[in-house]
Amino acid sequence: MPDISAAHGQPDSQKIIGLYDRHARAFDRERNRSLFERPWLDRFLRLLPAGGSILDLGCGVGEPIGRYFIESGREVVGVDSSPAMIAVCKNRFPRGTFVEADMRTLSYPRSFSGIIASDSFFHLTPADQRKMFGVFRQHADKGAALIFTSGPAYGVSMGEYHGEPLYHASLDVAEYHALLDQNGFQVVSFALEDPDCGGHTIWLAKMTSPIRPDV
Repeated sequence: MPDISAAHGQPDSQKIIGLYDRHARAFDRERNRSLFERPWLDRFLRLLPAGGSILDLGCGVGEPIGRYFIESGREVVGVDSSPAMIAVCKNRFPRGTFVEADMRTLSYPRSFSGIIASDSFFHLTPADQRKMFGVFRQHADKGAALIFTSGPAYGVSMGEYHGEPLYHASLDVAEYHALLDQNGFQVVSFALEDPDCGGHTIWLAKMTSPIRPDV
């Protein structure tokens, strides 16, 4: 599927980093902290071993999800492409580990018991989303849990944030299933536009197959 582009300059999918960087303070003020995601986060945590570490891809300002994991006693490594977002995290959690990096090209020097990409992965183009499953696999311990949000069906959806276009994209459900399977993950739970989780489409999976470097 072709990307949607602005009349001039970068495609909208490439503007996400700058958009969140410019509006980091506003996003921090406006982010819903009711933790409506908690039932899913708890399912995710139950799949992790005691003391298991978590890689938070697209961690944003670290609240409420990063804080919930930290206060649950988990070691969290947060990754975000926005320098302003990472600065907020480092100020908020001075003993935490937060890395300014692009999730699409991440090669962190360790693996994790859990990986989350909540409301972040779906800002990538379909082609980049496909490549992300190799990134998930690369950073997953044996038996690792993976949770991410996606769109409900194949396509591009343009939103808006503070007057600027906000890009979202999705593969279809069958392709997500196939990509998880190809990369050694088995779906544990899936909900299409879960009404109890703000209408989010959510995937929870667990690595059950050995890492296959030829995939």
